[in-house]
Amino acid sequence: MSDSVSDCTEPRSAVTEAEVEALVRGICFKTGPPRFLGVELEWLVHELRQPRLPVPPARLKAAYAALRTLPLRSALTVEPGGQLELSSAPATSLMECVGSVSADLDAVRATLREAGLALSGYGQDPWNPPSRFLHEPRYDAMERYLDRAGPEGRAMMCTSASVQVCLDAGYEEPGPLGHGRRWWLAHQLGAVLVAAFAHSPMAAGRRTGWRSTRQSLWAAMDPGRTDAPRLGDEPRAAWARHVLDAPVMCVRAPSGPWGVPEGMSFRAWTRSGAPPDRGDLDYHLTTLFPPVRPRGHLELRMIDAQPGDDGWIVPLAVTAALFDDAEAAEIAYRTVKPLAERAGSLPAPRNPLWRDAARHGLADPELREVAAVCFAAATEALPRLGATTEVMDAVVEFTDRYVSRGRCPADDLLSQFQGQFHGKDIRT
Repeated sequence: MSDSVSDCTEPRSAVTEAEVEALVRGICFKTGPPRFLGVELEWLVHELRQPRLPVPPARLKAAYAALRTLPLRSALTVEPGGQLELSSAPATSLMECVGSVSADLDAVRATLREAGLALSGYGQDPWNPPSRFLHEPRYDAMERYLDRAGPEGRAMMCTSASVQVCLDAGYEEPGPLGHGRRWWLAHQLGAVLVAAFAHSPMAAGRRTGWRSTRQSLWAAMDPGRTDAPRLGDEPRAAWARHVLDAPVMCVRAPSGPWGVPEGMSFRAWTRSGAPPDRGDLDYHLTTLFPPVRPRGHLELRMIDAQPGDDGWIVPLAVTAALFDDAEAAEIAYRTVKPLAERAGSLPAPRNPLWRDAARHGLADPELREVAAVCFAAATEALPRLGATTEVMDAVVEFTDRYVSRGRCPADDLLSQFQGQFHGKDIRT
C-alpha cells in the first residue's frame, strides 16, 4: 500500500488498451532463474509501557522524522493508520535478507525506544479502532472508495499489518501455463501460510471468530481489487485481463481532491474521451491487492504480522525454502495439489479453502496435515539454502509449538486474554 506513484503533474501521453496489455505482460513477470528474495514487514506502533494505547499523531510524526535520518538499507514507509513498513533491498540469499533487515530493525527499535514507543507484530490491531494518520489525496480517495463497500477497507488501511515475502517469478516453463507452476503453487500454498501464521483473532478487545481477521477483511472487500486472477490461464494473459477489468479506485489530480469514479474499469477508461496515461497505469497497479501480486517478482501478501522481535524470520525462511529449493518445492507442489479441489471455482481469498484457513487456522485437519509435510520439507531444505542454526532452530521451534499441535499464533493470543474479553464475540 505504500507503493511509490508517479507525479501526476508530468506531461500526459495517453495509453491505449493494447498498450496497457503489452506493458502489463512485460513488466509484471520477469523470466529467469530464481535469484532474489525480499521481505516487506508491517508493524503496529504503540506506547512502550502501555501497548494498548494509540500513539498521539504528533508523537508519531516526531518519531518517524527521527527514523528517516537512519542509514537503513531497507526502504522505510508509513501506512495510512501510522503502521511502519520496512521493505528490504533485493537479497541474493536468505541469510543476506535476514541479516540486513534484522540490523535495520535493531536501529529502528532503538530510535523508537528513545521516544517511548515500540513495535508489535499483530495481523490486526487487537484493541484500537481504525484511525487515519496520513491525510493525503491518495488515502482520502482510497477511503472514500472503500467506504462504499463497508467498514473492512478502513480496517485494512489503518489497523492491519503483514509479513510479505517477495520471490522471483522463476523460469518460464514450456507449455500453455508459462510461469504457471510457481504462480499456481503460490496460490495453493498461500492458504497453508494463512492458516499456519494466522495472528489476528481480535478487534476492539473482542474475539472476531477468525484466527486471521486480517484475511477475513481482504475476503470481504471489493473482489475486483482483492481477488486473484483465474488460475489455469496463462499468468501473463490472466493478470493483464485482471488489470484492465479491475475498477479504477481514483483519478489523480495535480491539486485538490482526487476523483473517485464509480463502476469504471481501467479498460473502460482507456476507451473514454479522456484516457489514462502511463503514470495512471502505474498507480492503478498499486491499488490492486490480490493475495499474490506480480510486480516483476511475486509478492505473497497473505501472511499476518508475527509475534516477537524475530517472528517474521520463520515465514520468510519457510516460504523461501518451499519455493527456492527444488526438492522442497516439488514436495510442496505435490502436497498442496489436493487442496485445489477444495478451493472450488471461486478465486482466493474468497474461496472455501482460504476462508477455512482464515477462520480455523491449523485446527482444520487437512490444512494441519499439509502444513506438517511442508514445514518438514522446508526444515530439510534450509541447510541447503545456507540457513544458520538460529534460523533453523526458530523454524523447528515454530513447528513443534504450532504446526505439530494444530495451532497457530492466534491461539496463543486468545489464550492469553481468555479472561479479559467483554461482551459477545464480533462475528465478521
